[in-house]
Amino acid sequence: MQSHTLFDLSPLTTQSPAPMTAAPAAPKARRKRERTVHASVPLVPRTTVPDELIRDADWIVVSSSGGKDSQAMLSYVVQRARALGMLDKVVVVHADLGRAEWDGTRELAELQARLCGVRRFEVVRAPGADLLDRVEIRYGKLKAKAEKEAREAGEDPAQVKVPPAWPSSSARWCTSDVKRGPIRTLYTRLTGELAHLGRPVRILACIGQRAAESDQRAKLAPVEIDRGASNGKRHITTWRPIHAWSDRKVWRAIARSRLPYHPAYDWGNRRLSCVLCVLGCNNDLVNGARRVPELAAAYARTEVTVGADFKKGLSMAEIIRRARVLDELEGPAARPPAGTAMAGHVGRAQTNKYRSRQAVLYGLTA
Repeated sequence: MQSHTLFDLSPLTTQSPAPMTAAPAAPKARRKRERTVHASVPLVPRTTVPDELIRDADWIVVSSSGGKDSQAMLSYVVQRARALGMLDKVVVVHADLGRAEWDGTRELAELQARLCGVRRFEVVRAPGADLLDRVEIRYGKLKAKAEKEAREAGEDPAQVKVPPAWPSSSARWCTSDVKRGPIRTLYTRLTGELAHLGRPVRILACIGQRAAESDQRAKLAPVEIDRGASNGKRHITTWRPIHAWSDRKVWRAIARSRLPYHPAYDWGNRRLSCVLCVLGCNNDLVNGARRVPELAAAYARTEVTVGADFKKGLSMAEIIRRARVLDELEGPAARPPAGTAMAGHVGRAQTNKYRSRQAVLYGLTA
């Protein structure tokens, strides 16, 4: 574009000056839509006293993964609800993770609920693709977006770097997709069942998260309003009943409850979630690869497809290699004696009592 001054002092010519062209308009920044929360949803809980939380609730929804923290929490909540004569409010929900989950987990969660005396057990599952398929779908979307942005910038789309498609501690989309989202559909159903109340239904959502698990979980409040899941028809209060409990207290509660726990703990697992969880410790990951090698192989194939390691700094291929080394040194993985995990926390004598009571009451072994 030609430059112009206020007064043109150049010699006169018969040629008309070049017309000025407007600079291209900058693209408008897309305004992020702010989510509004219904005015009836409180900012803070009315109470943090356990018995008052139970009394105030229309439904008490206990999320159960089938793991030790879930079952210890379930025992505690049921004990309090029964003492108040409000056990009929309790609903246990299990988010089924499909092939990513340990075999028998859903059945164990249901058994624990039944043995506790809870009549209503719900299973929810994310529709469509499972976790591994979602990783590949996510990769396809991220790749397409990166290539589009490269073309718009005049760059070679074949050279783009695609962001990691796997979940991570900073991108826990797996939790929202396959757990939190499906459980909210249950909240919707439960709310509909009490629509005749003519007011927002009060749901007490019980979660077995503990401060001792991580620094991030230590920062969570024992009781808080879940404003994201609340609306004008339902108010969701999140309660973490065992937030302050230690590992030892959890295992002591399991021993007293006599409920069976998942054998993966006897095999050495610290946690029970996905067999191969991106947030799991290395020991749990190698343990999972040894016990469910076909699943580990599927994860390794997905690594190749998306061009990124399953976990930052640790590929599934390396996890499988470590599992094979242990198999060569120790032989095929075998289950340790039942009660091994519990004995490490409460002692062999109390563990033997636990197993004996299970056999007498339920015909089960730990």
